[in-house]
Amino acid sequence: MKEVGSVPPSATTASNDGSNMKEEDQLSTKSRIREGWISLTTSVQEGLGYGKAFFVGQTKKLMARNEKEASEADLQAAKMEVDATNAAEDTKKRFK
Repeated sequence: MKEVGSVPPSATTASNDGSNMKEEDQLSTKSRIREGWISLTTSVQEGLGYGKAFFVGQTKKLMARNEKEASEADLQAAKMEVDATNAAEDTKKRFK
């Protein structure tokens, strides 16, 4: 005779597998959120670096007394942009 309250063995193992899948889903969700957050902050950091390079370059060009100082300002702005890109790439590599 079957008991009314008994649970078949297949149902018990299925619930354990389901909880393991739920934990894996949570971990993958947390991982995706973390990865997205790192990507966002890195992109914002890179954008701010470009903005800083632009404004520093423009200010120095406006303040330049001769053509040499203006060309030095352009070079410095370009170097700052490269530094911003390199810093963003290093950050992405470090967290991946």
